[in-house]
Amino acid sequence: MAIENAQMKPELDQFKVGDTVKVHFKIVEGKNERVQIYEGLVIAMKNSKVAKTFTVRKISYGVGVERVFPLHSPRIVKVEVVRPGKVRRAKLYYIREKIGKGAKIKELIIKKSAKTVQAAAAEKKG
Repeated sequence: MAIENAQMKPELDQFKVGDTVKVHFKIVEGKNERVQIYEGLVIAMKNSKVAKTFTVRKISYGVGVERVFPLHSPRIVKVEVVRPGKVRRAKLYYIREKIGKGAKIKELIIKKSAKTVQAAAAEKKG
C-alpha cells in the first residue's frame, strides 16, 4: 500500500473523459531520450489507484489511432488539457464509428460567477 502511494502522481489527475489533451511521453531510443507529444481525445479511463489507465484517440492521416497510457507511469512527463469537453458518458467508444464533424465533442464552457471574478480582481490588486 505504501509502495503504491509513493508511485502515484497527484498532479496528473486534472483531466477527464471528453477532454482533448496533449500527452508528453518520454521515449527511449538506445541511449537517447526524447519527449514525444501525443494529442487526441480522451475516450476512456479505467481501473483505479496505480493501475489507472486512459485511452487517447486521434486521427492520423485519415486513420483513427488509439493509445492506452498508464496514468502514473514515470514515462509520462505531463498531461496538458487543450480543450475541455462536455460529455454525458463515462466511455466514448461510440466516437470510433463517427467521422468528420460527427466525431466532435462540444467544448465545456465554464462560466465564472461574479464572486470568482471579484476575487480574481482583488487578488491582482493586492
